[in-house]
Amino acid sequence: MKDFIATIQTAIIGTLDKNSHPFSSYAPYIYDANRFYVYISDIATHAKNIQKDPRASLFFVEDESKTDNLFARKRVSLQCNSQKIERGCERFETVLELFAKKFDVKMVATLKKMTDFNLYEFKVNYGEATFGFGKAYFIGGENMDELVERTGDNPHHGVK
Repeated sequence: MKDFIATIQTAIIGTLDKNSHPFSSYAPYIYDANRFYVYISDIATHAKNIQKDPRASLFFVEDESKTDNLFARKRVSLQCNSQKIERGCERFETVLELFAKKFDVKMVATLKKMTDFNLYEFKVNYGEATFGFGKAYFIGGENMDELVERTGDNPHHGVK
């Protein structure tokens, strides 16, 4: 799972609005210490949504131009709980440094000055991965980062 996700620079974020309607967007992300992080503006709908309801999903999907079959694109869908990481704390600074290394140093420095941008952490509590026909897995393990063979129909219970 980690190898596949590492090939993708942005996560599709699914959130729920105040009426529990789904909303999808995207953001560049960092994966560190078994957590995902996005740095997004409070003006963005997905930020407003996770401030009201911390439940969210992260979706990673193989690029259409790189797949052998559009009906079997590799993908990982993760159900998460999110929380805001306070500016100035050690974790905030560490993750922003990772953003600067992975992406554009100048862009991250500019965004860091914008106080409407906040860092959100996503902890995975359930997930599924598909890597082709007949290659479907649950996400499990102690750190929710291992592929676990699907052995039955229990799609809404995480495997640990």
